[in-house]
Amino acid sequence: MDEEAIMYLVFCSVVPVLAIANLGAFGGGIWGFFAVVLAGVNIAFLLTMTFADFFIFPLITGLLGITFQPFKDYKITKGQDAVIKNVNGLYYATGYVTSNLFAFVFKAEQTEIGVESKQVQAIDAWEKMVMSVKFAFKFHVLSIARDVQIVRDELEGKRSYQEFEMSKALQSKNANEVIIGGIQRKINIFQSQIDSIGSGEKPMASLMYFETTAVGVSEKSAMDALAAQIKQLEVAASGMNTQLIRIVGRELYILFKYSFMLPTDFEELHSNFDVEQ
Repeated sequence: MDEEAIMYLVFCSVVPVLAIANLGAFGGGIWGFFAVVLAGVNIAFLLTMTFADFFIFPLITGLLGITFQPFKDYKITKGQDAVIKNVNGLYYATGYVTSNLFAFVFKAEQTEIGVESKQVQAIDAWEKMVMSVKFAFKFHVLSIARDVQIVRDELEGKRSYQEFEMSKALQSKNANEVIIGGIQRKINIFQSQIDSIGSGEKPMASLMYFETTAVGVSEKSAMDALAAQIKQLEVAASGMNTQLIRIVGRELYILFKYSFMLPTDFEELHSNFDVEQ
């Protein structure tokens, strides 16, 4: 959720919070009933706003038949799940799915099988995936270096939380060695990451996604072909232990815009997406 959406939700939350805090002032009559109803409606609205990008906005545009034109000769469908372009009577439909095939990890997170073995496995899995897909697609990787001090503070906060969980586990009457061992491993990883930053290793953030385009003699046939291609991508990527999710709503426009202009810093990249990939 971006900064504007967060601010909007914060300001909207003032109404139900004040209503709930002052329910006693309305008494038990009709005004008290209306206050409860108003607070409930506002709370429901705030909760549904969380799903605006993925459910409400595409539902409204779909019911009303609204389309958007992000650039000349392009339009975003009323379902908010594809970008359409008509070229000489043929329709080209472009869609996006999220991915996180090669997440950045600190050296401290690398397992005992070794870096080279992991790289070989990744290459083999990628080749098998590409060979199983019978159409062209793009795999995008947006990478940017993160602020070292911010990442260090985040890691220290996570380590402190795990240390708190460790103290609770040790004080418990039914201490579980498996749970304690798991918490200790997390603490060791966070500490190793902090040490790595101190020794000069640079943290990095990445956003990854697939893009594919299908063609048809009508908008519907192009959309149907696009859905089939995305389904095939999802099946092919399942062999790499990752789940692909179809991009809809606001993020569809943002990814399409990235074809013309990239974000300039990590804050801009992160604020455009609800979850960093």
